[in-house]
Order: sequence, then C-alpha cells, then structure tokens
Amino acid sequence: MKGIKLVLALGVLAGILPGCAGKKETQTETGPVTIELWYGAAVTEAGSPPPDWKALQLIKDKLNINLVLSALPSNESDQDVKINAAAAANALPDLFMVRRDPWLNITRVGVIAPVDDLYAQMPNRTKIQYDPDSRGFTTLQGKSYGLASPGNVAKNEGLLIRKDWLDKLKLPVPSTTEDLFAVMKAFTTQDPDGNGRADTYGYGAFIEINNFEEGLGRRFDPLFGAFGVAGTWNLTASAAGLNLRKSAYFDALNFVKRMVDEKVIDPNWTSYGKDDFRAAWKQGRFGIMREQNGAFAAESNYAPFDKNFPDGEWIVIDPPEGPEGHKSVGVYTQAYRIYAVSTKAMQAGKGPAIARLLEWMSSHEGYYLLGWGEQGVNYVLGPDGAPTVEGLPDASKGFIRPEMQVLTQLRNMVFYNSEVELLARYPTYQAPTSGKTMSALTVLLDMQKRPWTPNIGADALPAPNADLKRFYEQGVVEFLTGQRELNRNNWEAWVAEFDRLGGLEWEKAGIAAAEANGYLK
Repeated sequence: MKGIKLVLALGVLAGILPGCAGKKETQTETGPVTIELWYGAAVTEAGSPPPDWKALQLIKDKLNINLVLSALPSNESDQDVKINAAAAANALPDLFMVRRDPWLNITRVGVIAPVDDLYAQMPNRTKIQYDPDSRGFTTLQGKSYGLASPGNVAKNEGLLIRKDWLDKLKLPVPSTTEDLFAVMKAFTTQDPDGNGRADTYGYGAFIEINNFEEGLGRRFDPLFGAFGVAGTWNLTASAAGLNLRKSAYFDALNFVKRMVDEKVIDPNWTSYGKDDFRAAWKQGRFGIMREQNGAFAAESNYAPFDKNFPDGEWIVIDPPEGPEGHKSVGVYTQAYRIYAVSTKAMQAGKGPAIARLLEWMSSHEGYYLLGWGEQGVNYVLGPDGAPTVEGLPDASKGFIRPEMQVLTQLRNMVFYNSEVELLARYPTYQAPTSGKTMSALTVLLDMQKRPWTPNIGADALPAPNADLKRFYEQGVVEFLTGQRELNRNNWEAWVAEFDRLGGLEWEKAGIAAAEANGYLK
C-alpha cells in the first residue's frame, strides 16, 4: 500500500497522471534512437548478452536503434520492487517487462502509456503474438496499456490410461464416470500387470493446488470436470463464483470419496509430492492419471517407465462424461508476458522506434537470432525445419550449451509457442528399451484437442487469505479421508464456516475483479 501511495504522490508531482501530462516532446531520428529495455532473462543464471552481441549491431544498423539492455531480477518480488521504485521516481525505462499486479497499480497512476497505435505499426508481430485475448488482457477502460505475449503452453496435460492393462483385462476405453470407476476397480483388483500381487491401483494423483484449480488441484480436475465444476472459479457471466457453492461440487466430492472408500485410488495421494507421484507411475503403481505432456513423454522422463515396462503403453483419452453430460480435462488459462511502454518514452516520440524493434524481433531474422543464435554457428535446421545442434561444426557453440545461453536471453520476447519452437522443444525419438517412436509434441497436440474448460483470467483473481486457503484445502481432504463425515448437512455447515472465515468476501472480490478485467464470458 505504501508503494502505491508513493507512486500516486510522485505521479501527481511529475504531472504524469492521466489528464496531467504536459506538452509532448518528440525525438527526431537523425541519429540512433536510444531505447532502454528491462527484460526478463530466459536463463537468469547465465548473465547478460555480451557487448559484441551480433543482434545489438544489427539493431543499430538496420533499425537506427541503440538498444540498452538491463536484466530484471530473477525473483518476482524483487522485480516488483524494482518496477514500483522506478515508477515512483518517474524513472521507468522505455520498454520493460512487468508482472500483472504491479502493472495494474502503475497503469492506474499514468506512468504506462496506451499502446493501441503500435499494433498497426507491427503487423506481423501483432498477427502472431497479440490476438484479441492478448489485447484484452491489457485493456483497461477501452485502452490497451501493454503488449502481452503468450507464455506457457496451454492445455498441456491430459488424462492417460494404461492401454496394455485395458487389453490384458479385455476392457474398453471408459467414456463415462461409471465406466471409469469400473476400470479403476478392475485395475485395482484384477492384477492387470500379471505379477500375482495386489500392488496396483486404478487412479493415481497428488494434491497440486493453485488459485484456480480447485481445492484438490489439477490431478483431480477430470473428475470434477465430469460434474461441471472443474477449477476453483466459474467465470461464466450467468453463474460466476466459486464452484464449491454449487450442488454439483458436492456430487463430485462424493464421487472421489467413493474412489477413496473403495480403495481404487493409490492411498498415497495425500502424501505424494510431484516427484513421488512421477516415480510411482513409472514403477507401474496405477493405471489412470492426469499428467503433463513433457513430464510423461519427453525422452528422459519416459525412459524409466520404458525400462521397467517395455511392453507397457499409455494413451491419452477423453475425460469421462458425468451424469449431466459434462466432461473436461480441467480448466485452462493462458499466461501472458507483459511488456509495457513508459509514458515518458511515448511522450518523447519513441513509439515508432519501439514498434520497429518489436516487429524486427518477430521477423525471420530476429526470431531465429534471438531464439537460437546464429545459423551454422549455434544451430542448424533439421529435416523437420526446427533448429538443432546435430551436425554443428563446433558442438561447443550449440545453443543448448550453458555458456551459449547469453546469446538467447531475449528469446522470451520472440517465442510464442510456434510449431518450430515446439518441434525444437519436443523432438521425436526412439524409446531406449522398447524402441517405440515417441514424441511429447504428438502427445501435446492430442491433449489439446480434448474437452477443456476455459478459465482465462482466473489465475489473476485475488487469492484467499492464508487461514481461509488452509481451511478450504484441508476441509475437502478431511471430507474425503473420513475426518469429517461427508453428508449434506455437514457440507452446508462447512460452507457456512468457510463464509464466516472470509469465503464470501473472497468470492465477491473475485467476481468484482473478473468483471473489472473483462474475464466473465
């Protein structure tokens, strides 16, 4: 709060609040335009690009821009402190990466400029980086105050099942919740791995929670999705709010409780961490799970399972359909990386140069140079058209080498999850023991086409306070493990206690934030 007040006070003194800006200055471009860029490093421990970095000279020669680079701190809270301090002092750089929370605060006090006019000045970059969702993400009161590029790969998880176990037990792929339960029961009781021991379970999971993936987390989302209550938040305009208030949430919880009671879920689900969970499926402990594409199918991750079970086979399936016809792998949101332009830079007439810089970054030349380095030195193009280090004359110069990471520190400014990037990230390979052809990219594309629930913006909504968060997360687990009896009266009493501890206020704040930011659909 003190930081926000300081920004407000100095904003008024500096004349930078909306409506307070003074006469605009313009910068002629007879000489190079200096653009100061604060960037988020792709590999924070690698260091900054060297002074003789080829890109700097190209940018000066081709674009008439003198690019001055500074890496933001690796820690997000330290990034926020640096941005807020610069905003308070009216000393923001021309172009800078900023997280959404500080972006919201400093946008409201006028130190960030609208960028609506820049989109048309960089048509190629706008086409591939700034779709309507991206522009909506940075729009306040009808104006776009930041350039939001896609970050993580969305919908990169899926529901997987051991097809070899299905075949062994002569079972079809399950399509409904009851089908799924029957398969889970068979996987638990009918020795699908044929080792003569009762050491397998139908479903495997662990609790992996954030603010938008429900009180049990993403590993259980396909089960809650079958009842239409995937995720923490419902962001449809007609039914906005917390899913735990909906009657269907109680029904979903009862379905999971049935799994626990009938022991078809690996009983270690309450104690597993991520590494434990992943070790367990590689050891053949359970036959159904929600997992991430790379964590499942990337070469180093799949190798232990392949060694243990060369005849084993996982396949991606549709999530089960529930009693009312709902089905969903879970909720998805889209992370965006915001780059903002300071009001000072725009007033100084640097907008066209910034647009020119970003458009070049998304050109063929800029994209490959910033993403992988110099062709023939740091990478070559493989048969699939993706950059690779295979066949380089000097392998020590390959873009994957730690010492070469300084050359691609700005790759987060050009990457947008293109096919080329995904091919480079997820190459096809032969599994070492079984010889199977594997591709985490093929798995990803399969996962993405399954039914999902859009939840754009849910990850940006207010978080519950620590006590409420603990009560919520512990409560649902206690109902499942029998520490609390799961019946309608007990559930309603628990929700009432949840509200007393601040649940209703949290829900109201979340809906208000969703409305203010255009997240309700």
